[in-house]
Amino acid sequence: MIDLYFAPTANGLRAAIALEEAGLPYRLRHLNLYEGEQNTPEFRKINPSGLMPAIVDPDGPGGKPFALSQSGAIVLYCAEKSGKFLPKDAAARALAMQWFVQAASDISGASMAVFRLEATAPEKSKANIDYFAKRLLDAFLACDQALENREYLAGEISVADLMLYPSFALRRSIIEGAGGYDNLRRWGDAMALRPGIKRGMSHQN
Repeated sequence: MIDLYFAPTANGLRAAIALEEAGLPYRLRHLNLYEGEQNTPEFRKINPSGLMPAIVDPDGPGGKPFALSQSGAIVLYCAEKSGKFLPKDAAARALAMQWFVQAASDISGASMAVFRLEATAPEKSKANIDYFAKRLLDAFLACDQALENREYLAGEISVADLMLYPSFALRRSIIEGAGGYDNLRRWGDAMALRPGIKRGMSHQN
């Protein structure tokens, strides 16, 4: 059984929904980030950077224990291990990687900037918050346009959708406040109905 070291951030939720959707048994190991549990010597042995999520798979490559961090790497690991969410068609697979990276970089980065400016920055600046919120909405708009004639980002459900969904779910109020994004909201509603998504996202409560 895989151990998932977890806190209910978008990154943590990505790992949880990937494990759920891949059908890989796992055990949740909660980390209280406010109490610094990510910095304990025990966790630093798993991930020296002290960042979550991280997994430990006792049956990793070659049948050996394997530790892995970074939510994107965990999503890809779950996909590879289960044989799911990586399209067989070369063009669809490349498209899945494009949108996977879009979710991991532009969207995740802008969303994190909004969070830090709102919650942890030493000085609050509405102008800076609005700037990064606009960058986030622009990145979401690209996804919305891609979903105009597709059910999923790469045509079939893939690692791209698993990577994007937690950021969408946690930032839905910004999207709805802006108006529009009909394709993205339709996609999000469909994703939310998937049992694995429901179970993984339930850990945020």
